Amino acid sequence: MLQSQLFAKIKKTAPKEAEFISHKYLLRGDFIEQSFSGVYRLLPLGFKVFKKIEDIIREEMLNLGAQELYLPVLQNKNLWLETNRWQTFDPPLFKLKDRHQKETALGPTHEEEITDTFRKRIKSYQDLPLYLFQIQNKFRNEMRATGGLFRTREFIMKDLYSFHTDERDLADFYEKVKKAYFRIYQRCGLNPLCVEASSGTIGGDFSHEFMVLSPVGEDKILVCKKCKSAANVEKIGSIKNCRKCKSALEEKSCIEIGHIFNLGTKYSKIMKAEYLDKSGKAKPAIMGCYGIGLQRLMAAVVETNCDKSGIIWPKEVAPFAIHLIQIGDDQNVRKVAEKIYQDLQKSGKEVLYDDREKSPGEKFAEADLIGIPLRMVVSPRTLAEDSVEIKKREESQIKLVKINQIKNYVE
Repeated sequence: MLQSQLFAKIKKTAPKEAEFISHKYLLRGDFIEQSFSGVYRLLPLGFKVFKKIEDIIREEMLNLGAQELYLPVLQNKNLWLETNRWQTFDPPLFKLKDRHQKETALGPTHEEEITDTFRKRIKSYQDLPLYLFQIQNKFRNEMRATGGLFRTREFIMKDLYSFHTDERDLADFYEKVKKAYFRIYQRCGLNPLCVEASSGTIGGDFSHEFMVLSPVGEDKILVCKKCKSAANVEKIGSIKNCRKCKSALEEKSCIEIGHIFNLGTKYSKIMKAEYLDKSGKAKPAIMGCYGIGLQRLMAAVVETNCDKSGIIWPKEVAPFAIHLIQIGDDQNVRKVAEKIYQDLQKSGKEVLYDDREKSPGEKFAEADLIGIPLRMVVSPRTLAEDSVEIKKREESQIKLVKINQIKNYVE
């Protein structure tokens, strides 16, 4: 991609209302743009990162044996009346009427829809277990949208639902999902804690959240200094000693990046989502629910992978792999830079080529802000030695590499 053609306007400062570092950098780098309070547009740079995160999540879900589907944004009121959540869901549903004055709502979650789909198709224990997931828009009628992408009114979520014949099978899959979540987060450059959590309005028997330690996090967790077990303060209250080993607890601020639930039969009993067991007896399916908000995850990646100059994208989610920067408008420099750009593209590398007429200082500052993992500079000075400058975003060291050796540094 030629940077001169990139649909992005890099900014030197962020709006005053941007408090989180992720909000500031994503706005300044033109990854995102606010439409109105709690609603954001993903611009080309941001959408490329978003798609990388989406691909990682989808890959891990498919590896679990889950099948992908797509459920409607417009929610069937009658299904929400079945579960008694039409009036009680918190935050309240975004409700609207069609031209026939029939009420519907924008979906904040999809337990009702997925359970209805299940009960229309599954009849026998032989059809279980079953794992279904989607990556889809959600709408939350938040009282106050804050923190950029951390608390929004519209966002995209991966939600996985599992259906089982017994608690043991659900427990086994629940642990598999935990491991898959850790793989997702590690691939995104994060190292979260898995903590006991309150199930809120989703409900169920119990749940766990995945938390990234951050001084700006809205959530508070208690971590045992000895056995390292952890729980959300919302779940266990402000106790002083670990329930497992009685050691002292330490309070830490965190950002939630995922939530998984053992739903038990909360929805299947109410909605009669049943299967016939081996003896022909009807039983409610035992369910699990597992969610990740993609924009929230994207913001958490930035919040924990940055420095004073900008973002440091982990390789798997970076918008581009290489930022090729041309310094000066010397024809020989341009010719060599264009050749390197073409060769890198032919080898399958995602390259952002800064071909603009800007000062070196401006180009380097914007490169640090955008945060592409590898910076490659072509200038009259480097060409004098038949070389390019190569620098990893997270390092200060600059290497002078012969042009014919570039491929050894970009594999």
